[in-house]
Amino acid sequence: MARLLMPLPALDFDPTEVAVTWQVLRARGHAFTFATPDGAPAEADEIMLTGQGLDPWGRIAALRRLVVVGRILRADRAARDAYAALCAEPAFCAPVGWADIDPDAYDGLVLPGGHRARGMRAYLESEVLQAVVAAFFAAGKPVAAICHGVLLAARSRRADGKSVLYGRLTTALTWMLERSAWGIARRTRFWDPDYYRTYVEAPGQPPGFMSVQAEVTRALARPSDFRDVPMREHQRARKTGGMARDTFTDDRPAFVMRDGAYVSARWPGDAHTFAKIFAEVLAEREGNADAG
Repeated sequence: MARLLMPLPALDFDPTEVAVTWQVLRARGHAFTFATPDGAPAEADEIMLTGQGLDPWGRIAALRRLVVVGRILRADRAARDAYAALCAEPAFCAPVGWADIDPDAYDGLVLPGGHRARGMRAYLESEVLQAVVAAFFAAGKPVAAICHGVLLAARSRRADGKSVLYGRLTTALTWMLERSAWGIARRTRFWDPDYYRTYVEAPGQPPGFMSVQAEVTRALARPSDFRDVPMREHQRARKTGGMARDTFTDDRPAFVMRDGAYVSARWPGDAHTFAKIFAEVLAEREGNADAG
């Protein structure tokens, strides 16, 4: 059994990336400690749970529960069920504070994401968390990052000043997926058009310059170290369309990268496969320890 740490923002984390990953790994017997800025329980992005607020009428109280676009973009039933179970998990309800994290106390690190700037920027910009991430990489411990969680890893620095992802292969939320969701929501959630963009471009910056993919790529040794679904992949349309999500028994929509003990994924639609591959990494580590 591995002791896993999952840092979270105070609010607006993605419920699928947190709950599904927790559920899959917890079922394999791994124990979780959650961490938040002040040790209070974290709150998921409620829009990703309910879908309310993603339709053009989303600000009208009488119509808010009528969900059309939001039904497509929100967490699916499996993820919502996993989140309900997570909310009853004692470890989730009693997190430690970020400042109290001791990397030596854990065997692995899981970095989930979320896109809403209101809550996610503090998580992504935390020097405390960046130091924690750097400590796990420096110790050679397994690390799993999905979506914006990869951005937190990319901002974490080694002793030589380079990103902990420098020299590694990784994926993350692609500009294609980020732009697609942003394009829908800025029309349907017109009063908050940048809901799907944690960071937006400044005047003079090219489109996508502040996207997750672009910033992560700038932290790598080579642009080609950022990986996406290959053009000749026969499931490419399913994997890149942003509509199909994986399940525990169907990994066809997913795209997950593994580089040694580091595992990365793009978005909530990869979550089951992401967690299962990280479970393989942990099992290998435990097997090697037993053999030693």
